[in-house]
Amino acid sequence: MATTSSAAPSVIDALGMSAFATPAMCSQVRPAIVLPERETRALLQAAARLDVSSGGCFSAGPAGIQLFAAGPVAAGQTRVHLGSVDWSYDTPTRHYATIYRSMLTAAGVEAGETTASVLARVLALTGVPMDSSRIDLPSPPRRDPFRSWSR
Repeated sequence: MATTSSAAPSVIDALGMSAFATPAMCSQVRPAIVLPERETRALLQAAARLDVSSGGCFSAGPAGIQLFAAGPVAAGQTRVHLGSVDWSYDTPTRHYATIYRSMLTAAGVEAGETTASVLARVLALTGVPMDSSRIDLPSPPRRDPFRSWSR
């Protein structure tokens, strides 16, 4: 029995984007930001209202929220992916989200974004305050050569 599929193309297909972005800069969020269920749902709903498929600049998924350049896109052009905020969903408990990283693409760096600004824009969707001291340096600190790791 033959089957045919008439499913609508995904947002990624429709926008001509790659499913994976190459990070130009990443920052770890320490300590991680844990969003309770109410804040997580509000964040997902706000991102859905401003989704790229409806002319917005956000795309939410199970691994986080991606940020795209705002404004109209000419025919044949694609949205520019600026960065993302990554989380673990259902951690530490069901319907909670633990934000652990903010990432920029090369286009995000060129647009003047920072890992802190991407995180701030995503958190501003629901009014969750961002403590800038939670964003560490874009590159991890060097390992102490004098500390013994075998204890």
